[in-house]
Amino acid sequence: MAFAGASLYGQGKMAAGDAAKGKGIFGDQCAVCHNSDSAEVKIGPGLKGLFKKGKLTGGAAVSDASVRAKLDAGGNGMPAYKDTLSPAEKSDVVAYLKTL
Repeated sequence: MAFAGASLYGQGKMAAGDAAKGKGIFGDQCAVCHNSDSAEVKIGPGLKGLFKKGKLTGGAAVSDASVRAKLDAGGNGMPAYKDTLSPAEKSDVVAYLKTL
């Protein structure tokens, strides 16, 4: 099964993440700057309801791909997580953000 997931990454598709794991990663990596329980700005924007919004702060449409791209690249004070989080960890964070 892990091989199938690796194969999907190679085809540009993203494996489904684990929201429970993503909550822990969010707490460790993201919560210092982002609220998960409100849309209020902390240091960065609050992320409650992120996937219900039409656009990210920078104007990109909200999707798994756009959120992962933001995680990878960072910007506007947010650090890049491209080399900090594994592809599976990023999928977990995206899955968690969908629950907010």
